[in-house]
Amino acid sequence: MLVHSRPGTWATWALFFLLFLPLFALPLLVIVAASFATNWSGAFPSGFTGGHYQAATSGDSLTALATSLVTAVTASVLALVVGGWAALAAASLKKTGRRFMDALFVLPVAVPSVVVGLAVLVAFSKPPMLLNGTRWIVIVAHTILVTAFAYQSVAAAVVRLDPAYEQAAASLGARPAYVLWKVKLPLLLPSLNAAAGLCFALSMGELSATMMLYPPDWMPLPVQIYATTDRGSLFTGSAIAVVLMAATLLVLLAVSRIRTKASYR
Repeated sequence: MLVHSRPGTWATWALFFLLFLPLFALPLLVIVAASFATNWSGAFPSGFTGGHYQAATSGDSLTALATSLVTAVTASVLALVVGGWAALAAASLKKTGRRFMDALFVLPVAVPSVVVGLAVLVAFSKPPMLLNGTRWIVIVAHTILVTAFAYQSVAAAVVRLDPAYEQAAASLGARPAYVLWKVKLPLLLPSLNAAAGLCFALSMGELSATMMLYPPDWMPLPVQIYATTDRGSLFTGSAIAVVLMAATLLVLLAVSRIRTKASYR
């Protein structure tokens, strides 16, 4: 806290809770409450049942959860490879080249994701790259959308790297590939882990582009939530949303532990 007086500290905390609870925490708590509710009376759900979670953790919902996990993990790995490689390559370019690379990778997040979905649909609906109707068109769209965050995270970390480590390894006769694998990448591991967590979370919640692309046999969980609530099953949709939040948080906690260990290496 930058506020040193006790009244100022209490006022800051009060302002924080007044802003945080209504804007961020309360909507999520309402979703959790609705997942256990039997009816909606007034502004909040009421009643109690755990039956909604039976539908949220079986059948089509369980398949959709597995689809989301596979899509998010695959897209995150591809984004780290492409975005990390591009960030390392951009660091060796001149200022104009770096600006071009920055603009290229930021472009997909500078436009609505539904535009990216339409672009992917048009680009991959005819040979020789016919992906329409397959799971891969969804994975490609997610990869395009999240690669920008991997690129920006790694690019910022590369700028902060102390060149003395690379110079010391090179002076001892290490080849560039060895320096990259044994020096640069271990130093970048915390940033790579942070980027992986962000990419995974964004992919798990992506809906707009996915709605335009997903085939019937590859429906991610956000689409399942939308379809369930659109049919009027609000409480079941809330339970599925809680499952989505829980699965995402568990993976993010695992990534956070890896990042913490990497920071102390």
